Amino acid sequence: MFRISQFMKELVKPTPVGPRRNPPGPVVIWNLIRRCNLNCKHCYALSADTDFPGELSTAQVHTVMDDLKAFRVPVLILSGGEPLLRPDIFDVSRRAKEMGFYTALSTNGTLIDESNIDDIAAIGYDYVGISLDGIGATHDAFRRMDGAFEASLKGARLCRENGIKVGLRFTMTMDNASELPALLKLMDEEDIDKFYLSHLNYAGRGNTNRMDDAHREVTRRAMDILFETALNDVREGRERDFVTGNNDADGVYLLHWIRKNHPEAEKHMRGKLEQWGGNASGVNVANIDNLGNVHPDTMWWHYDLGNVKERPFSEIWMDTSDPIMAGLKQHPRQVTGRCGQCQYMAICNGNTRVRALQVTDDPWAEDPACYLTDEEIGCATENDRVETTPYRSKRHVAA
Repeated sequence: MFRISQFMKELVKPTPVGPRRNPPGPVVIWNLIRRCNLNCKHCYALSADTDFPGELSTAQVHTVMDDLKAFRVPVLILSGGEPLLRPDIFDVSRRAKEMGFYTALSTNGTLIDESNIDDIAAIGYDYVGISLDGIGATHDAFRRMDGAFEASLKGARLCRENGIKVGLRFTMTMDNASELPALLKLMDEEDIDKFYLSHLNYAGRGNTNRMDDAHREVTRRAMDILFETALNDVREGRERDFVTGNNDADGVYLLHWIRKNHPEAEKHMRGKLEQWGGNASGVNVANIDNLGNVHPDTMWWHYDLGNVKERPFSEIWMDTSDPIMAGLKQHPRQVTGRCGQCQYMAICNGNTRVRALQVTDDPWAEDPACYLTDEEIGCATENDRVETTPYRSKRHVAA
């Protein structure tokens, strides 16, 4: 995750650059249930409104939580499907809070209403993230349900009114990129705490619909808007968070933006960006799916590292006999193509490997969604690049 607001604070009030450090354990995004009341166009979990057999029982979830705590995992993001459809979601959430995890709920928001808001508030979630893909009919079209926008907005309002930190999550494609200004206006009007822009990743229905990925110039304009909005917030003393995910080229683009608009801060900000270090899939970010399979992050559902019903997460996560995990944990990563030639590898760490795998069947090839030019990243032109042999894993099954 790329925390724009933190970097804008550094721009306004610099702090010393420190060494790059990994947290004690990975942030775990846990898809507790695959069932969902919606059928979203870009769903990486390919969820549907039906029960999926083999999901972890409450007792199995508790056992995994004990292992995660011993492994020093700091954050649990409880997701789905739609996590509020899981009957024990509040029991699991309550236990997570009692164990000292930073506990977040990732929901489509449509099921938050007067019947359960008191229970949600009583849990004390550190954060509730609600997905919006645009305003009104745009959102409804992405979610494939009439009235989804109003239901999600109602859920966000109920959270805010009950003192819960709430954020909007926006997955940007060519079909909804024009909605970004309206969503930021909605954030102002509704006094929302956080805005998360997710670049489209090639997984699940997001892989099927990858031809809708926002074109480079559209992406750059969106980032410019977020940079300016976050900087204005910091200057005005507003404590809101603007973050992005699934495209670590955002860090390199920010450095170019700073070079253009605030050149006096370039050296300091480059140090801070290198301290951040870019993509952390397989290192600081982990995923457990509804069946207990462990993945490098949520976009790797086609690639299993092991199952928590058979081995503890802590053992699976440290096992580098798997070639993907060995490569992800290597620093710097041995990537090829444009990423291998890029002069900013220390900032983005080779970006999102799953996109390279989905497009080329080689997880170490260049990320096809890097939206910076060859000139901007200081690499050879397209005609000068050397072709690489695709990596093929016996464990790779196309989603």
